Amino acid sequence: DSVIDQEGFRPMHPTSVNGVDDMIRLGDLNEAGLLRNLLVRHKDGIIYTYTGSILVAVNPYQLLPLYTTEQVHLYTDRRLGELPPHVFAIADSCFFNMRRNKKDQCCVISGESGAGKTESTKLMLQFLAAVSGQHSWIEQQILEANPILEAFGNAKTIRNDNSSRFGKYIDINFTKGGAIEGAKIEQYLLEKSRVCRQAPEERNYHIFYCMLMGMPAEQKKILSLGNASEYNYLTMGNCTSCDGRDDIKEYAHFCSAMKILMFSENDSWEINKLLAAILHLGNVHFEEYHVISVDPKALEKSLTQRSFMTSRESVTKPLTSAQAMDGKDAFVKAIYGRLFVWVVGKINKAVFKPPPEDTKYVRQSIGLLDIFGFENFNKNSFEQLCINFANEQLQQFFVKHVFKLEQDEYARENIVWKHIDYNDNQRTLDVLANKSLNILALIDEESNFPKGTDTTMINKMNQVHGKGDVYVPPKNNHDTQFGIQHFAGVVHYDSKGFLEKNRDALSTDLIQLVEKSSNKMLKQAFQNELSSNGEIKRAPTLSGQFRQSLDALMKTLTACQPYFIRCIKPNDFKKPMLFDRDLCMRQLRYSGMMETIRIRKAGYPIRYTFDEFLERYRVLLKSSLCDPKVVRRNVAVYIVVVVIVVDFHDTMLELERMKELNEKALLIQRVLRGYKYRRQFLRQRSSALVIQKNWRGYKGRKLYRLGFARLQAKVRARQLQHHYQQKRVAAVRLQAQTRGYLARKEWQRKRRAVILLQTNTRGMLARKQVKKMKRDTFLSAKERREEELAALERQRRLHQVLQQKKEKEASTQSESITAQEMVDDIFGFLPNMVGGQEGQAPAGFKDLEKQGERTRPEEVDLDDLPMVEDIPEEDYDDLDEYSFSKFASMYFQGAATPTHVRQRLRQPLLYHEDEGDVVASMTVWWIILRFMGDLPEPKLVQGQGARGLRGSNMVNNSLDPDLALRQDRRLSHMVGLDQVSTTGVSQQGKKHSRIMDGIFFSFFCCFFSRQDEIYCQICKQLQENGNRSSFYRGWILLSICLGIFPPTERFIKFLQSFIRFGPMGYAPYCAKRLRRTVANGVRGEPPSWLELEATKSKKPIAVSVTLMDSRTISLPVDSSSTSKEICQLLSEKVSLKDTFGFSLYVAIYEKVWSLGSGREHVMDAISQCEQEVKRKGGQEQHAPWRLYYRKEIFTPWHDCKEDSVSTDLIYRQIIRGLRFGEYKCDKDDDIVQLSAKHFYVQHGSDCSLDNAKTVVQDCINASLLEAKTQDKWLQMVSTAHAQGPYINSRQKAAGVKAEVVDYARQKWPLFFSRFFEAAKLSGPALPKNKFIVAINWTGITFLDEKERRLLQLSYPEVTGVNTMRYSSYVSVVILLPPLREGKTFGQSVSLLTLKGDFSLNAAMAGNIAELVHMFLGGLRERSQYAVALQEVNQDDPTFLSFKKGELIVLIKDDELTVGRGWIKGKNERTGKTGAVPIDAILVLPTLTKPTNEVMSLLNLSPDQRKSIMAANQKETGTVERVAPVSLKEFSYEYFRQPIKDVNRQVISKNVAPERLWVKSREPIKQPLLKKLAGNSELSHRACLYMGDYPTKQIQSPLELTDQIFGPATKDEALRDEIYCQIMKQMTSNNNRFSLEQGWQLLWLCCGLFPPSQSLLKHTQRFLESRRREPLAPDCLQRLQGSLRYMKPRKLPPHQVEIDAIQQNSTQIFHKVHFPNDMEEIFEVNTSTRIRDLCQTISTKLQLVSSDGFSIFVKTPDKVLFFMRKLWFNVSPGRDLEADLIFHYPQELPKYLRGYHRCTKEDMVNIGALLFRVKFNNDKTQFVLIPKMLKDLVPNDMLKAMSTTDWQKNIVAAYNKQASMTSEEASLAFLKVVCRWPTFGCAFFEVKQTSDPNFPDIVRIAISKQGVSIIHPKTKDVLATHPFNRIANWCSGSTYFHITVGNLVKGNKILCETSLVKTFITVLFVCLFLFFLLLTCN
Repeated sequence: DSVIDQEGFRPMHPTSVNGVDDMIRLGDLNEAGLLRNLLVRHKDGIIYTYTGSILVAVNPYQLLPLYTTEQVHLYTDRRLGELPPHVFAIADSCFFNMRRNKKDQCCVISGESGAGKTESTKLMLQFLAAVSGQHSWIEQQILEANPILEAFGNAKTIRNDNSSRFGKYIDINFTKGGAIEGAKIEQYLLEKSRVCRQAPEERNYHIFYCMLMGMPAEQKKILSLGNASEYNYLTMGNCTSCDGRDDIKEYAHFCSAMKILMFSENDSWEINKLLAAILHLGNVHFEEYHVISVDPKALEKSLTQRSFMTSRESVTKPLTSAQAMDGKDAFVKAIYGRLFVWVVGKINKAVFKPPPEDTKYVRQSIGLLDIFGFENFNKNSFEQLCINFANEQLQQFFVKHVFKLEQDEYARENIVWKHIDYNDNQRTLDVLANKSLNILALIDEESNFPKGTDTTMINKMNQVHGKGDVYVPPKNNHDTQFGIQHFAGVVHYDSKGFLEKNRDALSTDLIQLVEKSSNKMLKQAFQNELSSNGEIKRAPTLSGQFRQSLDALMKTLTACQPYFIRCIKPNDFKKPMLFDRDLCMRQLRYSGMMETIRIRKAGYPIRYTFDEFLERYRVLLKSSLCDPKVVRRNVAVYIVVVVIVVDFHDTMLELERMKELNEKALLIQRVLRGYKYRRQFLRQRSSALVIQKNWRGYKGRKLYRLGFARLQAKVRARQLQHHYQQKRVAAVRLQAQTRGYLARKEWQRKRRAVILLQTNTRGMLARKQVKKMKRDTFLSAKERREEELAALERQRRLHQVLQQKKEKEASTQSESITAQEMVDDIFGFLPNMVGGQEGQAPAGFKDLEKQGERTRPEEVDLDDLPMVEDIPEEDYDDLDEYSFSKFASMYFQGAATPTHVRQRLRQPLLYHEDEGDVVASMTVWWIILRFMGDLPEPKLVQGQGARGLRGSNMVNNSLDPDLALRQDRRLSHMVGLDQVSTTGVSQQGKKHSRIMDGIFFSFFCCFFSRQDEIYCQICKQLQENGNRSSFYRGWILLSICLGIFPPTERFIKFLQSFIRFGPMGYAPYCAKRLRRTVANGVRGEPPSWLELEATKSKKPIAVSVTLMDSRTISLPVDSSSTSKEICQLLSEKVSLKDTFGFSLYVAIYEKVWSLGSGREHVMDAISQCEQEVKRKGGQEQHAPWRLYYRKEIFTPWHDCKEDSVSTDLIYRQIIRGLRFGEYKCDKDDDIVQLSAKHFYVQHGSDCSLDNAKTVVQDCINASLLEAKTQDKWLQMVSTAHAQGPYINSRQKAAGVKAEVVDYARQKWPLFFSRFFEAAKLSGPALPKNKFIVAINWTGITFLDEKERRLLQLSYPEVTGVNTMRYSSYVSVVILLPPLREGKTFGQSVSLLTLKGDFSLNAAMAGNIAELVHMFLGGLRERSQYAVALQEVNQDDPTFLSFKKGELIVLIKDDELTVGRGWIKGKNERTGKTGAVPIDAILVLPTLTKPTNEVMSLLNLSPDQRKSIMAANQKETGTVERVAPVSLKEFSYEYFRQPIKDVNRQVISKNVAPERLWVKSREPIKQPLLKKLAGNSELSHRACLYMGDYPTKQIQSPLELTDQIFGPATKDEALRDEIYCQIMKQMTSNNNRFSLEQGWQLLWLCCGLFPPSQSLLKHTQRFLESRRREPLAPDCLQRLQGSLRYMKPRKLPPHQVEIDAIQQNSTQIFHKVHFPNDMEEIFEVNTSTRIRDLCQTISTKLQLVSSDGFSIFVKTPDKVLFFMRKLWFNVSPGRDLEADLIFHYPQELPKYLRGYHRCTKEDMVNIGALLFRVKFNNDKTQFVLIPKMLKDLVPNDMLKAMSTTDWQKNIVAAYNKQASMTSEEASLAFLKVVCRWPTFGCAFFEVKQTSDPNFPDIVRIAISKQGVSIIHPKTKDVLATHPFNRIANWCSGSTYFHITVGNLVKGNKILCETSLVKTFITVLFVCLFLFFLLLTCN
């Protein structure tokens, strides 16, 4: 035994014990292991097994639960190997790979007869139809082709009950979206001999038996048909039945399939006639041959005689009995074979959709090959040779793909590979068909010889192939059998009859007989044999046809990616659970399965190119090491072959990829669902609060009524007691409060007196101390200077000592450089003194600083003074998920990583559309590398400076030509920055400064597209940066950037998260800078030197601001500080209350400009000053800029008494302005008077000469002193001072200051104005279109560049500012996007005035609108003047009477309040006073009485004012008017070139070129857009509608709009063309009628579909520039609606829309009808959806809910009905309105038609209820019951009782229902009906042909229980199919089809009805709701 164990046996591998899914994983890789694996799985009922991607299917011979709808869903969109083996997995892989690889797929299903090939093919088709998911009719047609093909081409054989006796290739075509759009079926080699002869225990084709069993008796009688046993052709095999088939049911399915595939009734009848003729011919009874419509005598002659032509005449030869039988059989086979071909062609005509002519259209397909298996019988004939030849071809195809190509690929890739031997059948194919003189060629050759016989054929084969090892010759000369060595073994063929079968020819007599037949179908079947002139065509041989079709098949398969299914037959007895090992082993052996497993196990069947692999799986990459542009090709190939190796790896990669994609999808879903449920929760919470409120109120009232009334006595007693206690406590408390108040009042009086005393005392002491300090400061200045020099000397010496000490310690501490020292080293180039703190003061401000030094600023504790209001810090709890690595994986391009690198990038980190952005991003990266020290500095080459400059210009030119102006401002070079020599600054400083300039220059070049790119590049270099120096340099750079510009919303969270992990000190510093920058917006300039110094210390910047009283205040600022913040801090510091109009000014050299008090950045101004210094050749860090705080503008209601501090500052400003010539007086006396007042303010009544000299120096300009001597001015000022009234009156100095300020305000309004540059877009004519808008307290003035007034408007003349940004009065139309918040460019503002409306384009249009709006509003609030808008005559003296246009003086007192609509006024004309209604007057924005000019303009009508302005324009001369926006700019890029008209050029040589964007009266010959070039469909339809082109044919507007918009609704490419043509015809169109029609078209177009993104902005500008047109705002509104609703309209405009717009109405009303004969009118618009209309109707009808209701359209009237569609959860009584309006009138017709089954008692009670509904309680109408019985009783039950009995019973039931109203009766009817199971069902009367057990006409009811089939007469439920049992459904024009149960053997229901769409809609909605509820549960 031990010897046997060791030598003969070995232990079984564990994988062979229970079997494996994939035989590649078998441990016992031998034949026994394969066989055992299949055996074990077969016993367990597992019939599918993988061999890699090849499926092995064992026929179970029983129906297994593997093909349900759940299995289809389970295997959909799964990778091969992810689930257990299944034929659905192969089908899904075909579908998946077709869509993924855009390559056609095929599946070759092979195996022996009876192995299950046909069933596998049908399962593949079922799965593909299911995953297509369209439920379309074409899908069902493809599926229903199988029953027809099986009926004609399948038969029962010994091995198979449903054996396919032909081959078929089904090519299924798919759209891009994966939906089936058609199919084509190719058939191969039908076994026609089976029609005449069958082997024992075999049957003829199924169609004969099905026809005889299932055909109605009447039709069988017409065709003289009987039973199957009566016909010779059906009894040769002694078998007329098949146990596994129901021929009657199969015939019903066959007839249904014929209808689905569009076979007409005539086609079906003709087919039956031919089939009957074949059966009769088999019995050779000539009298019954009338069914083929030929002459019986001619048929007898054709079958018994043979005619042939000699050289002179036609000779007729009689045939023997055997020859006649052969001729008859050949005729029968010819009829059946050609009938089969005709049926296949008819099927293809129904299911095949030819591809469109568009060359860009790509059709994808999946091919299924189900072809006969290898056959080897006891007697094999010519058919078996052809079948086995086809199997040889398929085996070679399998061998080629699995073995040959695989191993050849490994050899080409130089992979170490051990060659695997396999059974190659190429030599067999060579002998059969490939080599010269092959066997099939020899058979064809002999067939073409008239004298060729089977014996001569076999002799030739012996002679040519007798010596080979493939051909087996006969044993002797008399033997007719020869053999072929096939891949499955040797097969011996009997050559008898080979040539006759191969010729496949009919005698000429039979063909002529067919030609004379009157049967059209017979002629169609034989049309290939008949020529057009009646001559006989010579047919090709059968083998030639077969080889040709087989070659075409192999070409098709070769072009596809193949899948293989190997079907295995387990036994020859067709028994389940029986496994024949020898039979299965033989099939496995000749199929090459052993070699297949071996090569699949060791090989690499899945291959990708490197680009394909990276493109598909880049989502799995975690690094940037796989860049397809960098990795060499050989490396890529290695990666492809080695990394992507086997099917298992491919499956794992796909699973990981799907996992990654699912995670991203889940993230998106989580956010969206969170938003959805939050919104839903808030809605539910608000609803719950309403319910709670009402319930609590109801409950409280109920409790009060029930119980609280009985407690009144006790409660009242307690209330009286409680009230007494309350009053007593209140009295005591009142006494205490009164006494306390009196005591506190006395104490406060004493305290105020003490404070007043202290204030005066301290003020006196402080003034003395200040005088002493000033005197000490003047005396000790020289001493302090000497002390400062000595301190500097000591500091220098100390520095030398420290330097020496540092040098000694450098060697030992070189490694331990601290972070602060590194920062100091980086910023070592910064000077100790930065700009703004040195240099000479600007011109005109030197008096504010002492000679030789700056005025020492006031000591301010910067730490105690907050910069701005506290900004709340972000909540960092949710920042953990916003890691920078996550952002990089989501948005970085290519293989870019989020970590530090030292090399250049190949592309930007983020995607940029503009090429200039890409170049700039790459330049920024280069600059950042240099700044951080990651890239060495370029070496300076002598003479390179100029070239460097040129190089920089080249780079800048590549970015954007519009940015050249910035070149001069800041960045002089981007490349070669170090080649320019600069003195005074270290090279390190130059490098850092210019590098940062380059970064911020790139940012400002294109802010929106690069801000995140810069931050991402910096963060990338900071992450995992091991270089300490580079790391700190990067954080410094990041902190600088954070103060200049913020990131986008997309990146800000990730940046905040990144900053948290910064080094010590930088994290909070950077976070604060980011918050500040986000709050105050993006900067407009690069950082200044002052900011770099602040970055070094990470402290606020201290800037000094000088006030006009010479005070200098030091304030803390940062990079984001705005002028508003500075002004706020200053006002708080100096206790300034009236802050309006005070602004921050910046000055340098002779330039001074205002920063305002808004959102202008202070550091931007300082940066500009540094740039100005650089332009002048100076050093930026020493820029002598200054900041000043001045008054810029007054309000019209300014009062100097409100704020003495404000008045003092303005006063100081005015005095300085007089001295430096800023303010000039027309007369010297005015200057003298101002100087005298200043004299008084400064020195009071002291008239000393020294004081006079000081005043003259303070007030008189140098030019005036030169014109007159100083003595003269002294005399004049002294005299004026002495004579001044304030001397005698002892007026306070504050009052005199106020007089000076008021004088200046009145005298120089323009000097106290805000100026804005503007350009006029439209409006009244002015001398110039570009001017300066000056706004001050007096009004608005337009000035030219020389400050000459072009137009002056007072505020009463301004009626409003029309913009979009502010409500009613203020709105700014933005034409270009803003650069940053608060700084907008390219805006326009519309100024509405009495002198005309001006549309101005200004950079600061928003500020203009805001300022004007504020002044107008403030003036109206304070105004006392109004103008009457209408005439009011009142006899009552309480009311004021006035006429229209009169001036009303408003009296504001407490008698009347504006809030109540009345105000007291005085009529200036009559002098009377009285109450004035607010709505009858217009309050004028003025504080003074309006002028007569203003009043006259107000009294004029708009047309009168326009005519006056036009007259003024004629007098002053007109100027060019700005034209509205056109498509000119758009046409340059998107329009085609103008067509050159030769005729026009000949007529006029100098004719201007065609302007395509301007109106033309001639039809355009080509579309306007380039992309539609050559398509002239849309040439001139718009011209016809607008009337621009005359036409003789009169077309209605609806026809024209259908022609214009119809194509565009179907083809998106045409939509822009429609917009362009309409706007073209509206441009420069002077025809008013044409223009109105154009606006109508544009209005319709805007509501149908929006234009593309490229045209959208031009369309909006086109409409916005024409806002005065009546339809322009509506067009804009409709356009926004089209953009809001993503899906455009599908049909052209409705007649209602066209009628409305032609009547200049934009409102559309629709009448909606209800089931109870009510109707209502509802307003709809273009974007109204069905859901919105349903909700509106439900709200108006006060329904509980709109769920279940829908809109129905009655055709052809197009009347809208609103009815209930779904009856789920309908309970009568819950919604009374719905019951009366919908439920009752909808259910009543169903009841009266007899759809419900009910008892007589129910019918009587319901009849009484219906009578009460009609007549209420009127019993006098009982006599009408017999006449109206059909309205009370179901129609099919009228004869159940006599009319008298019906009347008697109904009256009795009526009397029992006393005291019931008609509404209650309706509700009672519903409550009775709702108890029946058919309540709420949708009923359909249909004709069915699927089940012969059901009647032809049935009633189908759809309810929440499912689909029920009801007998229409007995009302019995024949069958009920729940929704979860419905596997598939689809519909055609008049048919609908439902599959119930299993996909293989499920029940099929085919019905015919005219209400197909309604039926399918109801079914689909019910299915959807059912599965939705199932999912929720």
